Amino acid sequence: MLKKTSWLVATAVAMTFGGVAQADWKPTKPVEFVVTSAPGGGTDNFARIVQSIVSKHKLMEQPIVVTNKGGGSGAEGFIYAKVAAGDSHKLTFGTNNAYLLPYVAKLAYKPDELTPVAAMALDEFLLWVKADAPYKDAKSYIEAVKAKPDTFKMGGSQSKDTDQTLTSLIQDATGAKFIYVPFQGGGAAGVQLAGGHIDSNTNNPNENAGQWKAGAITPLCVFSPTRLQGGVKVTATMGWSDIPTCKEAGIPIDQFQMPRTVWLPGGVSPDAVAFYADVLKKVSETPEWKEYIERTSQTDRFLAGQDLKAFIASDDAKNRKVFEQEGWVVR
Repeated sequence: MLKKTSWLVATAVAMTFGGVAQADWKPTKPVEFVVTSAPGGGTDNFARIVQSIVSKHKLMEQPIVVTNKGGGSGAEGFIYAKVAAGDSHKLTFGTNNAYLLPYVAKLAYKPDELTPVAAMALDEFLLWVKADAPYKDAKSYIEAVKAKPDTFKMGGSQSKDTDQTLTSLIQDATGAKFIYVPFQGGGAAGVQLAGGHIDSNTNNPNENAGQWKAGAITPLCVFSPTRLQGGVKVTATMGWSDIPTCKEAGIPIDQFQMPRTVWLPGGVSPDAVAFYADVLKKVSETPEWKEYIERTSQTDRFLAGQDLKAFIASDDAKNRKVFEQEGWVVR
């Protein structure tokens, strides 16, 4: 009875609402950070900044090894985590792809075979056009698209993923109809927009920052309930905080964000979950993390325990609705 009671207490502590507990469990061998993207991608940068901060501030005694397993839009990494069930020395870094990929492809894992540890930031999405386009605000661009349906090209990262999901939401909210053009990553979509091969994209700030700074493209609005954080000007006249929200710019979508998430395999102990959540919480409080957030123009928001579970449930339901509407859900 004593062991059962101790286990229940440990579970409750590990999943404390809005909090992160310090656990007695600690890694006993090197910890593997499994990255569900190719080197240089957003998820790769996310994992490596966490690795560098943990090492610099000595937040773990064991060393960290980063492994990239980005095949299948990240499915390779999550399948690797499933096979490692019970192994508390493998942390998988991803996004909401952890729980959304199985909707659109038949994969050898299910989301409930993974253990959520934390979400550390939210990626923002913006509507971008060429700098020399005649559309100086989101409303005028949407009106132009509505006047000539299925002629304007919206570029994005891959198909049946976050960018195409957002494009579908824009269409539903406004009545505009785009031709969606998928590319291998947001960087490619940014290059194609700068070159005039597509009319717009929904890239994250970091993916289009270079082209914006060079004067090739411009943002029309951000899909966030509030404007982005201030900072230095990106162009001679504008910085991130000068970009209006899409809702105030005439597109009735209040929020669309992608979480940066961390997972353990299934079957691990609550103490292990609590240990890593505590480490990641400490990472999120360092100056280096704040600098990373500002540099990438993400929203700094740490979630663990029941807060994280509630976010996942809400985000899952919202995206699944779009997937079912578009006929993307595999049976």
